[in-house]
Amino acid sequence: MLHLQSTTKLSNGVEMPWFGLGVYKVEEGDQVVNSVKWAIEAGYRSIDTAALYQNEEGVGQAIKESGVPREELFITTKVWNSDQGYDATLQAFDKSLSKLGLDYVDLYLVHWPVKGKYKDTWRALEKLHEDGKVRAIGVSNFQIHHLEDLLADAKVRPVVNQVELHPLLSQVELRNYCKEQGIQIEAWAPLAQGRLLDNPTLQAIADKHGKSIAQVLLRWDIQSGIVTIPKSIKKERIVQNADIYDFELSAEEMKQIDDLNEDRRFGADPDNFDF
Repeated sequence: MLHLQSTTKLSNGVEMPWFGLGVYKVEEGDQVVNSVKWAIEAGYRSIDTAALYQNEEGVGQAIKESGVPREELFITTKVWNSDQGYDATLQAFDKSLSKLGLDYVDLYLVHWPVKGKYKDTWRALEKLHEDGKVRAIGVSNFQIHHLEDLLADAKVRPVVNQVELHPLLSQVELRNYCKEQGIQIEAWAPLAQGRLLDNPTLQAIADKHGKSIAQVLLRWDIQSGIVTIPKSIKKERIVQNADIYDFELSAEEMKQIDDLNEDRRFGADPDNFDF
């Protein structure tokens, strides 16, 4: 039986929880410290931050105060666009590690595919991995053509690709490609930034299971083999989001949710992003 601390084995053998807390736009200070502590208290073991979010110090503080041994947690952070390139990435990583107050990071991601830079950035990630400062390295917001370009020269293959993914943007082609390449797909904005919370199809499925639409969406992720990191700053919502292991969506319900796809982005388009 799956549970909140269930993991997927990445292609390099590292175990990554299927479910975690995202802290994008969560304010540094009490807001992020409380969110992370509530999540860990509720049984979450994966926390996803980034240099861009400017809350790595608070995440680190919450980890320390949680009382949970470091090795039981899975911490992700990312190198921002303005820090890309080989030397700049190594420096950015040291800064992130220092802010987090950790000896290592479980997963380090290239935040966006900055043209002309992401290959040098990737070489820096390979070095960090080789030096044991990072257990796993991956990318975020990479399309198939970015991945093909990266894989042509990479010594270490990315083990994760974190992208905007929800039923309105189900990214089936990218998911299939990543599966073939042994790259785990991870969803950011899994709740479509709240835009599906009044969808009648989802409401009918939720009612049938006595669950919320958010819980149905997150269950769809897990059953689709997608790592998911919903964000919330409310304790009851953090607890509720994770309460998805006592029901299962039928094949028909999964198809109904799959059929909602409109290839519709709410975040930036990786091919037309002002880096």
